Amino acid sequence: MSKREDIMIATLDLIDEEGLQSVTFSKILKKANVGSGTIFNYFSSKEELVNEVYKEARVHMGHCLLAGYNSELSLYERFKCLQLNRLQFGIAFPKEFLFIDSYSYSPYISPEIRNLDDAGSTLEVLNVIIEGQKHGIIKEMDSHLCHQLIHGIISSILKGYFVRKYPLSDLQVQQTLEASWKAILV
Repeated sequence: MSKREDIMIATLDLIDEEGLQSVTFSKILKKANVGSGTIFNYFSSKEELVNEVYKEARVHMGHCLLAGYNSELSLYERFKCLQLNRLQFGIAFPKEFLFIDSYSYSPYISPEIRNLDDAGSTLEVLNVIIEGQKHGIIKEMDSHLCHQLIHGIISSILKGYFVRKYPLSDLQVQQTLEASWKAILV
């Protein structure tokens, strides 16, 4: 692993443990076990570092959302695949998921990074929504609002799972997917 990656992992860990406002370069240096000059070889400021961590997390999530995705499947099957992958990403990478979820609307994240192409997954989710709306299956509403609605369902379920409020058995996962589908149906 490179020193740059060590710095980014340490940053994500500290944000998860202490919150963004408590993270300092000093803490990052100590956790990443790198010298003080090293961090400035890669990042000019804490803001740049945090934006890069966010960008990489979003791209990683984007790739995970599209894993096994087949655009030839039915609308419902495509929706279900994307939502299941979102849920599985959160379970497998909770720090990244919570970081994305918590800071997507933070002024700390630059608009360019917030609106980046995350491996095309956001576009694919929006395409599924728009296609469903054209066929009269999905409610007529702004596609971004609809996307946020279905993301919010998964986010809420994951947050309960993270604090051990409930397990996520196969049945509960299927119930979650069905609930998110029904939330946007006409």
